[in-house]
Amino acid sequence: MKYERTDGHTFSLYLQGGTGTRRLDNGGVNGWPGALCVMPQGASSEWEITDTFEFVHLYVEDDDLRRFYTEIFDQDARLMVLPEATFDNAPEMAKALQRIAGATRQSDRMAADAAVTSALTQLFTDPRYGGKKFPSIKGGLTPAVRRRLIDYIDANLGQTLTLHDLAGIAGLSEFHLQRMFHASCGVSPHVWVMHRRLSQAKMLLAGRDPIAQIASACGFSSQSHLTRVFKSLVGTTPSAYRQGVLTHA
Repeated sequence: MKYERTDGHTFSLYLQGGTGTRRLDNGGVNGWPGALCVMPQGASSEWEITDTFEFVHLYVEDDDLRRFYTEIFDQDARLMVLPEATFDNAPEMAKALQRIAGATRQSDRMAADAAVTSALTQLFTDPRYGGKKFPSIKGGLTPAVRRRLIDYIDANLGQTLTLHDLAGIAGLSEFHLQRMFHASCGVSPHVWVMHRRLSQAKMLLAGRDPIAQIASACGFSSQSHLTRVFKSLVGTTPSAYRQGVLTHA
Protein backbone atom coordinates (compact mmCIF):
# COMPACT_ATOMS: atom_id res chain seq x y z
CA MET A 1 0.00 0.00 0.00
CA LYS A 2 1.13 3.52 -0.77
CA TYR A 3 -0.02 6.85 0.63
CA GLU A 4 0.93 9.93 -1.38
CA ARG A 5 0.90 13.34 0.34
CA THR A 6 -2.20 12.67 2.43
CA ASP A 7 -4.73 15.32 3.42
CA GLY A 8 -5.18 15.78 7.15
CA HIS A 9 -3.28 14.16 10.00
CA THR A 10 -3.58 10.46 10.87
CA PHE A 11 -2.96 8.81 14.25
CA SER A 12 -2.98 5.01 14.28
CA LEU A 13 -2.75 2.46 17.06
CA TYR A 14 -2.34 -1.27 16.47
CA LEU A 15 -4.86 -2.97 18.75
CA GLN A 16 -4.08 -6.56 17.75
CA GLY A 17 -1.42 -7.99 15.47
CA GLY A 18 0.82 -5.73 13.40
CA THR A 19 3.95 -7.86 13.23
CA GLY A 20 3.05 -8.63 9.63
CA THR A 21 2.96 -4.93 8.73
CA ARG A 22 6.24 -3.44 7.57
CA ARG A 23 7.06 0.09 6.46
CA LEU A 24 9.23 -0.21 3.37
CA ASP A 25 10.40 3.40 3.01
CA ASN A 26 11.59 3.76 6.61
CA GLY A 27 14.08 0.99 7.31
CA GLY A 28 11.67 -1.90 6.94
CA VAL A 29 10.47 -1.75 10.56
CA ASN A 30 7.59 -3.98 11.64
CA GLY A 31 4.60 -3.16 13.79
CA TRP A 32 3.39 -4.76 17.02
CA PRO A 33 0.30 -4.59 19.26
CA GLY A 34 0.28 -1.19 20.97
CA ALA A 35 2.45 0.53 18.36
CA LEU A 36 1.61 4.14 17.51
CA CYS A 37 2.00 5.77 14.10
CA VAL A 38 1.68 9.50 13.44
CA MET A 39 1.40 10.61 9.82
CA PRO A 40 1.28 14.42 9.44
CA GLN A 41 -0.56 16.07 6.60
CA GLY A 42 1.36 15.80 3.35
CA ALA A 43 3.31 12.70 4.40
CA SER A 44 3.92 9.83 1.99
CA SER A 45 4.63 6.23 2.93
CA GLU A 46 4.84 2.69 1.53
CA TRP A 47 3.79 -0.44 3.43
CA GLU A 48 3.86 -4.20 3.03
CA ILE A 49 1.08 -6.13 4.81
CA THR A 50 1.41 -9.90 5.10
CA ASP A 51 -0.93 -10.73 8.01
CA THR A 52 -4.23 -9.62 9.53
CA PHE A 53 -4.34 -6.98 12.25
CA GLU A 54 -6.77 -4.66 14.03
CA PHE A 55 -6.10 -0.98 14.52
CA VAL A 56 -7.82 2.32 15.14
CA HIS A 57 -7.31 5.36 12.92
CA LEU A 58 -7.99 8.90 14.12
CA TYR A 59 -8.18 11.39 11.25
CA VAL A 60 -7.97 15.11 12.07
CA GLU A 61 -8.18 17.93 9.54
CA ASP A 62 -5.27 20.38 9.70
CA ASP A 63 -7.37 23.41 10.62
CA ASP A 64 -9.14 21.46 13.38
CA LEU A 65 -5.83 20.31 14.86
CA ARG A 66 -4.38 23.83 14.78
CA ARG A 67 -7.52 25.22 16.44
CA PHE A 68 -7.21 22.55 19.13
CA TYR A 69 -3.52 23.39 19.62
CA THR A 70 -4.32 27.07 20.08
CA GLU A 71 -7.18 26.37 22.51
CA ILE A 72 -5.05 24.11 24.70
CA PHE A 73 -1.74 25.96 24.80
CA ASP A 74 -2.81 29.53 24.04
CA GLN A 75 -0.19 29.79 21.29
CA ASP A 76 -0.21 30.85 17.66
CA ALA A 77 -1.44 27.94 15.51
CA ARG A 78 1.51 28.48 13.15
CA LEU A 79 3.83 27.23 15.91
CA MET A 80 2.30 23.75 15.78
CA VAL A 81 4.82 21.18 14.61
CA LEU A 82 3.74 17.56 14.21
CA PRO A 83 6.61 15.08 13.75
CA GLU A 84 6.15 11.81 11.92
CA ALA A 85 6.31 8.63 14.02
CA THR A 86 6.40 4.99 12.96
CA PHE A 87 5.66 2.27 15.55
CA ASP A 88 6.36 4.36 18.65
CA ASN A 89 5.62 3.33 22.21
CA ALA A 90 3.35 6.02 23.71
CA PRO A 91 1.31 4.36 26.49
CA GLU A 92 -0.86 7.33 27.51
CA MET A 93 -1.85 8.20 23.96
CA ALA A 94 -2.40 4.48 23.29
CA LYS A 95 -4.89 4.34 26.17
CA ALA A 96 -6.81 7.29 24.73
CA LEU A 97 -6.93 5.75 21.25
CA GLN A 98 -8.13 2.48 22.77
CA ARG A 99 -10.92 4.41 24.48
CA ILE A 100 -11.85 5.93 21.12
CA ALA A 101 -12.18 2.43 19.67
CA GLY A 102 -14.29 1.24 22.60
CA ALA A 103 -16.55 4.28 22.57
CA THR A 104 -17.05 3.96 18.81
CA ARG A 105 -18.07 0.32 19.15
CA GLN A 106 -20.64 1.34 21.77
CA SER A 107 -21.83 4.41 19.82
CA ASP A 108 -20.98 6.55 22.87
CA ARG A 109 -20.41 9.96 21.31
CA MET A 110 -19.43 11.81 24.49
CA ALA A 111 -16.94 9.13 25.53
CA ALA A 112 -15.41 9.30 22.05
CA ASP A 113 -15.21 13.12 22.20
CA ALA A 114 -13.47 12.94 25.57
CA ALA A 115 -11.03 10.30 24.32
CA VAL A 116 -10.15 12.36 21.23
CA THR A 117 -9.43 15.40 23.42
CA SER A 118 -7.29 13.24 25.71
CA ALA A 119 -5.40 11.67 22.79
CA LEU A 120 -4.49 15.00 21.21
CA THR A 121 -3.54 16.49 24.57
CA GLN A 122 -1.26 13.51 25.25
CA LEU A 123 0.25 13.94 21.79
CA PHE A 124 1.33 17.55 22.24
CA THR A 125 2.47 17.17 25.86
CA ASP A 126 4.62 14.11 25.09
CA PRO A 127 8.29 15.26 25.05
CA ARG A 128 8.85 13.43 21.76
CA TYR A 129 6.11 15.39 20.00
CA GLY A 130 6.58 18.86 21.48
CA GLY A 131 6.47 18.57 25.28
CA LYS A 132 4.09 21.51 25.54
CA LYS A 133 2.82 22.79 28.89
CA PHE A 134 -0.73 24.04 28.95
CA PRO A 135 -1.53 27.19 30.91
CA SER A 136 -2.94 26.78 34.40
CA ILE A 137 -6.61 27.55 34.89
CA LYS A 138 -7.67 29.07 38.18
CA GLY A 139 -11.02 28.19 39.67
CA GLY A 140 -13.78 26.24 37.98
CA LEU A 141 -17.20 26.91 36.57
CA THR A 142 -19.27 29.71 38.02
CA PRO A 143 -22.35 28.48 39.94
CA ALA A 144 -24.64 29.81 37.20
CA VAL A 145 -22.76 28.04 34.41
CA ARG A 146 -22.53 24.83 36.43
CA ARG A 147 -26.28 24.86 37.07
CA ARG A 148 -26.99 25.62 33.42
CA LEU A 149 -24.87 22.68 32.29
CA ILE A 150 -26.39 20.25 34.80
CA ASP A 151 -29.93 21.33 33.91
CA TYR A 152 -29.20 20.90 30.20
CA ILE A 153 -27.75 17.43 30.75
CA ASP A 154 -30.74 16.30 32.83
CA ALA A 155 -33.19 17.64 30.25
CA ASN A 156 -31.45 15.88 27.37
CA LEU A 157 -30.35 12.50 28.74
CA GLY A 158 -32.22 10.69 25.96
CA GLN A 159 -30.46 12.71 23.26
CA THR A 160 -26.93 12.59 21.90
CA LEU A 161 -24.87 14.82 24.19
CA THR A 162 -21.55 16.10 22.90
CA LEU A 163 -18.68 18.03 24.44
CA HIS A 164 -19.11 20.56 21.65
CA ASP A 165 -22.66 21.32 22.77
CA LEU A 166 -21.73 21.55 26.46
CA ALA A 167 -18.74 23.73 25.67
CA GLY A 168 -21.00 26.08 23.71
CA ILE A 169 -23.36 26.40 26.67
CA ALA A 170 -20.44 27.19 28.98
CA GLY A 171 -18.74 29.52 26.49
CA LEU A 172 -15.51 27.50 26.67
CA SER A 173 -13.39 25.32 24.44
CA GLU A 174 -13.98 21.58 24.79
CA PHE A 175 -10.59 21.17 26.47
CA HIS A 176 -11.19 23.91 29.02
CA LEU A 177 -14.73 22.68 29.65
CA GLN A 178 -13.41 19.25 30.65
CA ARG A 179 -10.83 20.70 33.04
CA MET A 180 -13.16 23.24 34.66
CA PHE A 181 -16.09 20.80 34.87
CA HIS A 182 -13.86 18.30 36.67
CA ALA A 183 -12.65 21.00 39.03
CA SER A 184 -16.20 22.05 39.91
CA CYS A 185 -18.02 18.71 39.81
CA GLY A 186 -15.29 16.25 40.78
CA VAL A 187 -15.66 14.11 37.65
CA SER A 188 -15.43 14.54 33.89
CA PRO A 189 -18.54 15.53 31.88
CA HIS A 190 -18.69 12.00 30.44
CA VAL A 191 -18.68 10.35 33.87
CA TRP A 192 -21.29 12.82 35.13
CA VAL A 193 -23.58 12.13 32.17
CA MET A 194 -23.17 8.36 32.53
CA HIS A 195 -24.13 8.43 36.20
CA ARG A 196 -27.13 10.67 35.50
CA ARG A 197 -28.27 8.23 32.81
CA LEU A 198 -27.86 5.33 35.21
CA SER A 199 -29.87 7.18 37.87
CA GLN A 200 -32.69 7.75 35.40
CA ALA A 201 -32.54 4.12 34.28
CA LYS A 202 -32.84 2.93 37.89
CA MET A 203 -35.92 5.08 38.37
CA LEU A 204 -37.55 3.78 35.18
CA LEU A 205 -36.71 0.17 36.02
CA ALA A 206 -39.13 0.47 38.95
CA GLY A 207 -41.88 0.56 36.32
CA ARG A 208 -42.96 -1.85 33.60
CA ASP A 209 -41.51 -0.25 30.47
CA PRO A 210 -39.42 -2.62 28.30
CA ILE A 211 -35.71 -2.40 29.11
CA ALA A 212 -34.90 -1.60 25.47
CA GLN A 213 -37.25 1.39 25.69
CA ILE A 214 -35.62 2.51 28.93
CA ALA A 215 -32.17 2.25 27.34
CA SER A 216 -33.25 4.53 24.51
CA ALA A 217 -34.93 7.01 26.86
CA CYS A 218 -31.73 7.28 28.91
CA GLY A 219 -29.42 7.83 25.94
CA PHE A 220 -27.85 4.38 25.62
CA SER A 221 -27.29 3.13 22.09
CA SER A 222 -28.98 -0.23 22.77
CA GLN A 223 -30.23 -2.51 25.52
CA SER A 224 -26.90 -4.37 25.46
CA HIS A 225 -25.05 -1.05 25.91
CA LEU A 226 -27.17 -0.25 28.97
CA THR A 227 -26.61 -3.77 30.32
CA ARG A 228 -22.80 -3.52 29.95
CA VAL A 229 -22.60 -0.14 31.67
CA PHE A 230 -25.15 -1.06 34.33
CA LYS A 231 -23.38 -4.29 35.26
CA SER A 232 -19.99 -2.56 35.29
CA LEU A 233 -21.05 0.31 37.56
CA VAL A 234 -23.94 -1.15 39.56
CA GLY A 235 -22.76 -4.75 39.78
CA THR A 236 -25.87 -6.40 38.38
CA THR A 237 -27.94 -6.42 35.20
CA PRO A 238 -30.95 -4.12 34.62
CA SER A 239 -33.34 -7.10 34.65
CA ALA A 240 -31.94 -8.42 37.94
CA TYR A 241 -32.08 -4.90 39.42
CA ARG A 242 -35.72 -4.57 38.32
CA GLN A 243 -36.60 -7.90 39.84
CA GLY A 244 -35.08 -6.84 43.15
CA VAL A 245 -36.89 -3.51 43.14
CA LEU A 246 -40.27 -5.04 42.31
CA THR A 247 -39.81 -7.82 44.88
CA HIS A 248 -39.31 -5.30 47.66
CA ALA A 249 -41.92 -2.82 46.44
